[in-house]
Amino acid sequence: MFVILTYDVGEKRVNKVRKHLKKYLIWTQNSVFEGEITDGKLKKCLSELNHILNREEDSLYVYEVKSPKFITKTIYGQEKNIDELFL
Repeated sequence: MFVILTYDVGEKRVNKVRKHLKKYLIWTQNSVFEGEITDGKLKKCLSELNHILNREEDSLYVYEVKSPKFITKTIYGQEKNIDELFL
């Protein structure tokens, strides 16, 4: 399935969350990841994130797209691939 994941976490946890998500998905913008992932890997990823997040302060949104053929992605302005900026 295709997933878009966004997060808003406390400053102390931002780098931990970002580094963790980079193992599973593609970092497209600040606090936004996307990519193909299996149900099992998504469950594992979310389970591991559960140990990092503070449910009283943080939020994590996961948009699951079961059929990516119905997605249209339009980018206005400069397309960013944050990973390439640091390599």
